[in-house]
Amino acid sequence: MERNAGIRKVLISTLFLNLLVSGAKIAYGYLTNSVGIMSDGFHSVFDGISNVIGLIGVNIASQPPDRQHPYGHRKYETVFTIFVGVFMVLTCIEIFKNVFASFSGRQEAVVTAESFAIMLATLGINVFVAVYESRMGKKLSSEFLVADSKHTLSDIYVTIGVIISLVFISLGVPEADPVAGIIVGLVIARTGVMVIRDSAEKLVDRSCADISSIERIVSGVDGVGGCHSIRTRGTGNYVFVDIHVVVDPELSVEESHLIADGVEAAIKKGLSEVVDVVVHIEPGEKIPCGPKTGNPVNFPFTKSS
Repeated sequence: MERNAGIRKVLISTLFLNLLVSGAKIAYGYLTNSVGIMSDGFHSVFDGISNVIGLIGVNIASQPPDRQHPYGHRKYETVFTIFVGVFMVLTCIEIFKNVFASFSGRQEAVVTAESFAIMLATLGINVFVAVYESRMGKKLSSEFLVADSKHTLSDIYVTIGVIISLVFISLGVPEADPVAGIIVGLVIARTGVMVIRDSAEKLVDRSCADISSIERIVSGVDGVGGCHSIRTRGTGNYVFVDIHVVVDPELSVEESHLIADGVEAAIKKGLSEVVDVVVHIEPGEKIPCGPKTGNPVNFPFTKSS
């Protein structure tokens, strides 16, 4: 698909830039014993890993459902994302080792003009990546690209903090370097935990759509007397919906089926992220969509001849 090809192009381009940024920071951080720069480099590595996850997700998403995977292959992306979160948490161990070495005096950061040049150059690249991914994400209707651009935006704030720490080091406050490393390490750990938590929630089928919007859409379908027991699962842009719809008990099977088709079409039209809707038809008194409350009333339509 043209959309998938466009997303792949963006991810490959930003992957190259993210690897360039992270490589420069990590290499220079080790050369100058700067915990802050090195830690920021590790933080940037995860932008590249995120790009790889995105590429895997696009390829998996392009595969149609099969007998073994009737709901598609989207959750493979979620599984890979959990591994990324675990890797992020483990990386913090290396960062905190360097922080301890810096505080104990075994290594001391060296700040040069090149330190500022590298950090400012990589900051500029990160700004470009964030703006580019956000713009293309909106153009291609890709939630992943939009979300990844926000992740890159957090890198920008971290990099600015590291640059500030370099200023303090050059002014004779060497403790600013390990402090910057601690802050970056905590940011990575927090992000990793959030990634694991959110991915685990998707694997256990956390509700992932606005139920009130579904109720509003369904209540406007002709022939629907009410709805309840709405369930959703999936990922942000690949949602499955189960819903119970109440219809006139005197309608024929064919007429009830047409109403079910109308409900499915309305939900898919109103919520672009929905890919499949299972409608359970129930005969009964008219109820509002949502919880069964209030006094029942008669249906406004009658059985056709």
